[in-house]
Amino acid sequence: MTAAEAPPQHWEADVLLKDGSTAHVRPIRAEDKDLMVEFYSRVSDQSKYYRFFSPMPKLSDRDVARFTEVDHVGRVAFVVLLKNRMIAVGRYDVVEPGEAEVAFLVQDEHQGRGIAQVLLEHLAQAARERGLDRFVAEVLPDNQPMIQTFRDAGYRVVSQYDDGVLRLEFPIDPTDTLVGAMSNREHVAESASIHRFFNPRSVAVIGASRRQDTIGQALVRNLVTGDFTGRVYAVNPSAAAVSGMPAYDSVGDIPDDVDVAIVAVPADSVTDVVLDCASKGVHGLVVISSGFAETGEEGRQRQRRLVGLSRSYGLRLIGPNALGIINTDPDVSLNASLAGLMPPRGRAGFFCQSGALGSAILEKVNNRGLGLSTFVSAGNRADVSGNDLLQYWEEDDSTEVVMMYLESIGNPRKFSRIARRVSLRKPIVAVRSGRTTQGVPMGHAVRKIAAPPQAVDAMFRQAGVIQVDTLDDMFDVAQLLAHQPLPRGRRVAIVGNSDALGLLAADAAVSVGLVVNRQVALDAEPTAEDFEDALDNAIDDPEVDAVVAVYIPPLNVAGEHIANVLAAVGEQSDKPLVSTFLGAEGVPELLRVPDVTGSTAGRGSVPSYPAVEAAVRALAKVVEYAVWLRTPDGSFLAPEHLDPVAGRQVVGQALTSHPDGAVLDATELETLLAAYGIELWPTVPVSSLRQAQAAGRELDWDVVLKATAEHLRERPDLAHVWRNVDNAEEMKDAWNTLRNLVGPPEQAGYVVQKNAPPGVPIAVRSIEDPLFGPVVSFGISGPLTELLGDKAYRIPPLGDRDAAAMVREIRSAPMLFGYRGSEPVDINAVEQLILRVARLQHDLPQVASLDLSLVLAGVSSLSVLTASARVEPVADPRSDWFVRRMPSHPGDTIPE
Repeated sequence: MTAAEAPPQHWEADVLLKDGSTAHVRPIRAEDKDLMVEFYSRVSDQSKYYRFFSPMPKLSDRDVARFTEVDHVGRVAFVVLLKNRMIAVGRYDVVEPGEAEVAFLVQDEHQGRGIAQVLLEHLAQAARERGLDRFVAEVLPDNQPMIQTFRDAGYRVVSQYDDGVLRLEFPIDPTDTLVGAMSNREHVAESASIHRFFNPRSVAVIGASRRQDTIGQALVRNLVTGDFTGRVYAVNPSAAAVSGMPAYDSVGDIPDDVDVAIVAVPADSVTDVVLDCASKGVHGLVVISSGFAETGEEGRQRQRRLVGLSRSYGLRLIGPNALGIINTDPDVSLNASLAGLMPPRGRAGFFCQSGALGSAILEKVNNRGLGLSTFVSAGNRADVSGNDLLQYWEEDDSTEVVMMYLESIGNPRKFSRIARRVSLRKPIVAVRSGRTTQGVPMGHAVRKIAAPPQAVDAMFRQAGVIQVDTLDDMFDVAQLLAHQPLPRGRRVAIVGNSDALGLLAADAAVSVGLVVNRQVALDAEPTAEDFEDALDNAIDDPEVDAVVAVYIPPLNVAGEHIANVLAAVGEQSDKPLVSTFLGAEGVPELLRVPDVTGSTAGRGSVPSYPAVEAAVRALAKVVEYAVWLRTPDGSFLAPEHLDPVAGRQVVGQALTSHPDGAVLDATELETLLAAYGIELWPTVPVSSLRQAQAAGRELDWDVVLKATAEHLRERPDLAHVWRNVDNAEEMKDAWNTLRNLVGPPEQAGYVVQKNAPPGVPIAVRSIEDPLFGPVVSFGISGPLTELLGDKAYRIPPLGDRDAAAMVREIRSAPMLFGYRGSEPVDINAVEQLILRVARLQHDLPQVASLDLSLVLAGVSSLSVLTASARVEPVADPRSDWFVRRMPSHPGDTIPE
């Protein structure tokens, strides 16, 4: 690459700093000379001394040229920009093959914001892409912040002291420790950015109006009537006052600081508002205004400019086209939304995207008595997304349950990673629209997922997310999680005063995988004592993990005596209690336990469901989550069992020969699989009868002749396979028959193989999805599996638990475990094969697809008979795994 060539496009990105504000990182350019000089003039003498080890008050023209003119290969530099000004620069220079020296300079007023860490991440990833494996840095001993930057990054740093300078050396390979440290920094930054929205000391409504029934008027009214504890400012250049408070011409005219701005002005005026807010020092924008990506191409371009401008000035943005945000904490009491109904205080955080749906959700919350801790309706989700909210809710003590209505997922890979971590601390209940069609609302700029919908469902299960089909299902599950303890297992008791409803509950329980261990039928008009005794006995039963209570009075009575019993038992029980009480939905007043925090219903309150089937379905979902929570991930394949270096060599050599990608030949495929401990059954390609007969003799006969062309593979009639060939005459017969039936060698792709030991045919496949990254599937081999979609999916990396679940969750799993008198196959070998394929796909993103389409799983053997793989170049090989980048602007091709 020459100096005139541009660096890779993905090297440029918006980033989030430790305090939750944004900045822009990009490779330095030759035309940055003026920016560099101006930046250097704002750096203190001490920082300059730390960087150059000597007084250097100004840069000479030669220095400026040397720092700004790089080749982006051996000399790479990144700058950090904020408000179109350079605030930091970092660079590396190759000093010997595989090794480069790295250095940073950060403007003093921006030090301590994690900028050097961001630069180090981006420089290290660029260096890895350029084939480097080690960084060195020379630091003065008293420059402790910089020394700590290197140590906190997660690298294995080795230091030595020489001639008054500390020399640090460290490999830059992306170890688990490094990725973990980066993920922690990402969590801190994203959580901080959302904390600013939920805990403002002051809010400005831009577009506040005096006219009733306007958006601006509603926003001001909801903030004031919601008892916001901070200051509210109205911005309207056409009015002197709004709702009894003075109106300002612009945000800049407000005499005090402004933390959050709620924007409700026409779409073409929002850009001016961003500049005004940036100048004022506003931390975040909630854009209620519509007229952006949801309106078409012009709106998408307007939305792109809005996000780019906001981030370039350090602002995060919720929306546009958003309903707003709510925080029910009495110390804040923030209703910065169009919803006139402030939800009661509760334990659940809620994220959705559609503004119209958000209003309906808040009404449901209120009707059910569920209560929320915080609420966000992100509209077009141009910047702040569900991933950001998960980062915040993970540490938020007020939120015990997370609810999400997802109309699109910009970065499934990141969502899976964060959700898996959050689910270990608190449950996530999610509804995902467009599950079948994979449809995306017009305002959401995301790429279509190549993986099938079942893979997305598997990702949710793998991450511990409780996925439900409807909003009602979500509230059913959430109200149970918010008020009752988790069950220890699947065993339930049913206590009620209706035989018919008891039988419905039992049938429903069995249909969703629960085990009914106890069923108590009380009189139609039970006394409170009878009901209490029955509940106590069921809860005390060691063979019961949860209780379903049914109370439907024969007459129109309040049932208060039974409600008191349910509330008392529910409060004291260490096992979950759900009810169908008078057909009520939610947490009726009679079943609520007071909460000192001010929540509508405290821990121990008993949720009620209008139908017993809904109660049992909700309980089953919670049971599945509890089982996931208690099941360890298991171990991962030990590195000594694998040779990823050999695998990378095969892929690299194939792409060198075929830069646009290619299907691996037999030798390449065999070598690639062997690098991951997968042995390919001996296969001899043949193109003539003479070659087929020679192959049979070489394999000592008892062979198979089969066609392997893709259009013939897995024919249901198996007409492409001729078995038990034992001599030259039989081979001639097989050759002529297959040639007439499926075509000549150049079309059919004939091969000869030794007969393999008998077994159940299985298939293990993997692909590299542009959004998911690696995806692995497992199923019984054959056309029926394809027709019925009977496959299990997972997202690597996989542990023992994942592989075991994949083998057992397909509907045809009994075939592997001794179906109809057959002997069980070697399940451990099958699971190991899945793990090895998953690790290969995880390590090698250039493997576009790997297809072990026919593997015979026997009692004590595993034979991989048919396999193929395709490799393709990857411009940005999952670099977002190892470097932090914010979601791209709408319309870009990089996912969030």
